[in-house]
Amino acid sequence: MPYHSVVCVKQVPDTANISAEAMKEDGTVNRAALPTIFNPEDLHALEAALEIRDLHGGTVTAISMGPPKAGDVLRDCLFRGADRAILITDRRAAASDTLATSYILSQAIKTIGQVDFVFCGRQAIDGDTAQVGPQCAEKLGFPQITYLEQIVSIQDRTARLRRNTGRGWEIVEVQLPVLVTVIETANRPRYPAAKRIMRLKHARVPSELPGEVKAALPQATDAEIEAEVARRTADLKARGLLLEQWNLDDIGADLSRCGMSGSPTKVYRIQAIVLKKEGYTSVPATEPGIRQLIHELVVDRTLG
Repeated sequence: MPYHSVVCVKQVPDTANISAEAMKEDGTVNRAALPTIFNPEDLHALEAALEIRDLHGGTVTAISMGPPKAGDVLRDCLFRGADRAILITDRRAAASDTLATSYILSQAIKTIGQVDFVFCGRQAIDGDTAQVGPQCAEKLGFPQITYLEQIVSIQDRTARLRRNTGRGWEIVEVQLPVLVTVIETANRPRYPAAKRIMRLKHARVPSELPGEVKAALPQATDAEIEAEVARRTADLKARGLLLEQWNLDDIGADLSRCGMSGSPTKVYRIQAIVLKKEGYTSVPATEPGIRQLIHELVVDRTLG
């Protein structure tokens, strides 16, 4: 029996290379100033969906919400085997917190239609909230299974999934459709396929084209840029390389629940912590030494 899976993927700032311009004055992330990567646990979510498709048939659709640059992660999804890629991009969605983001993604999933599985990474490294997946499940009316570490079996409309509980594991049985969040130990993501890279490397979402044309033709007039964008759009569409792009109107979103207006989360203060202590303390490998170390850690509130 074939299954249709939707995978929510995100392009995130590379937290290993954060600069001083990481945050704007209003407390939102300055994404334009940061290098970006494929959110790590979303890769494992994609792999889980691809494994189901490989074993049972069906399709895998990758969706991402973000600026035109997020087309990079959608191309990566296609390189790794996804059948369809959709970018949700709209200036009215800017500064969405987890509540607004989950609403927009759930509306997009409803627009896609019949879905058996929705996969998300457990959390994104730029927020570490682990809220978007569960909030999407609530808005979709789907049961949810978090912390997936193994797909045990799928038979007809019933899935048996093993989830990590932090101190062990449990096997949960659920009727489809279901939303699943995936952890990094669930699988090993496959590498992009060379043939798919060669075939799809020029795939673009429409909103990427104006920036590329301006960079390629810096002296062109607005009319010339518009004409070149139209030419490239038609060429990509004819070659099957124009990726789907939706805005908030396309998914029937309530604008009051999107962007800043739909985001109750507010950042009141950003504080940089600088560790200045130098040197080290030698602890003798004796029982009294260990007791003294534990006592100091408790007093410093490092433990307990």
